[in-house]
Amino acid sequence: QVQLVESGGGLVQTGGSLKLSCAASGGIFSITTMGWYRQAPGKQRDLVASITSDGRTVYADSVRGRFTIYRDNAKNTVALQMNTLKPEDTAVYYCAALVVRAGTYWGQGTQVTVSS
Repeated sequence: QVQLVESGGGLVQTGGSLKLSCAASGGIFSITTMGWYRQAPGKQRDLVASITSDGRTVYADSVRGRFTIYRDNAKNTVALQMNTLKPEDTAVYYCAALVVRAGTYWGQGTQVTVSS
């Protein structure tokens, strides 16, 4: 069983920065890809960025160039550095981990609010 604990959300003005962090525990040796998703009110949960265990990254078009995903395999953490934030980045952000033969595990979510 993998547990994911997120931190770092909050309120920031347009153009500001935030860093989200996620720590994994439990069945960490079975984790392959880790990532961040977000869900705004009334919308579906969408991928923001993901990173494999060997460092390959994928970004949503809307955040490419502004957000950077980091992973520390030794510490079992993944982070999302968010720069030049926009009001449309406002959402609940979820950490996710893909576990071999078990599917996707989710964190509890952390709110990010960007004021205009």
